[in-house]
Amino acid sequence: MPATFLSVYITVPTMAEAQAIARALVEAKLAACVNIFPNVNSVYRWEGKVEEAQEIVLIAKSRTDAFEPLRQKVLNLHPAKCPCIVGLPFTMGHQPFLGWIVKETTP
Repeated sequence: MPATFLSVYITVPTMAEAQAIARALVEAKLAACVNIFPNVNSVYRWEGKVEEAQEIVLIAKSRTDAFEPLRQKVLNLHPAKCPCIVGLPFTMGHQPFLGWIVKETTP
């Protein structure tokens, strides 16, 4: 496969935001699929204080060359000042699945 693939890890505060971002990414062909994991407990430091929150995790399956437009789409829809949007590249996988990602993310 010539494409390099990417899982994009995103956190959001609510299920409504998770569903809106997931749908927008798939509809725009920036992700082939987005998994939504509810009820993730997060502990983090923010503005000098240790915080705890329940968040929703999204994992979008995409291609590395789609990361920047995907990131911009998430930023346009995300309520946070500094959202978690992390691309994790991968080069190996089940070939039919990788081909499906290419097909579903090609405009």
